[in-house]
Amino acid sequence: MKRGSTLPVPETVSGDAVTPLPPLATQAERLIELGVPELAGISAAELRAFAEGAEVGDGGVLLAVHPDRAPASALAPLLRREGKPGFVVLDMTDVDQFVPHHAELPDAPLYLVTGLDRGDHMANWSPDEALPALTKEDRTPLVLTEGIHWLLQQPEVLERNHCFMTIGSRLRKANGTLDARTPAIWISNGTGRDGRERRDALKVGWCWWNNRHTWLGFGSATSRRP
Repeated sequence: MKRGSTLPVPETVSGDAVTPLPPLATQAERLIELGVPELAGISAAELRAFAEGAEVGDGGVLLAVHPDRAPASALAPLLRREGKPGFVVLDMTDVDQFVPHHAELPDAPLYLVTGLDRGDHMANWSPDEALPALTKEDRTPLVLTEGIHWLLQQPEVLERNHCFMTIGSRLRKANGTLDARTPAIWISNGTGRDGRERRDALKVGWCWWNNRHTWLGFGSATSRRP
């Protein structure tokens, strides 16, 4: 669909992914195994202590590292699916310049994200339509690194035809306007510049802000806290 074209009425898609997350201590060990503490400039002991000391209620809670400490470009290659590493598309070399927008992150190296949802019910909506709907539901859109952290713990959350955008990350251009791209995470088909060797790998890419895709929902959460 071309930018600026008339968009059809959104269609609702049911069946949002609700997958229990591992305990925080297990998540911490997973990040340690992947070398995330070294990337973030924190110690494994600090990460373990945070996980052990966090007070969590019922339901899944995600352990996240602030993007200022562990940017998307460093986290994406740690993703694994079908034995293949994740990657960032070649035309998104500025991926780490996409910063939180309509998403308030705690001012801390480590924090918790609660109430994760893949947003299947908003598949075939544009980001421009989804953001106010999420706000009305008292939900916050995921930033890109939160989406990656979720998949580092649970790569099976991403399925073909059921992937998600992370519209809590936007790039502000030098003239002050927002870039029309919005980050998303999906599964590569191994076509084009991805390369056949990357088929079935998890892929960090982008979509236009006003476009729709039937296979992309909108990752969101209920809250964040340090």
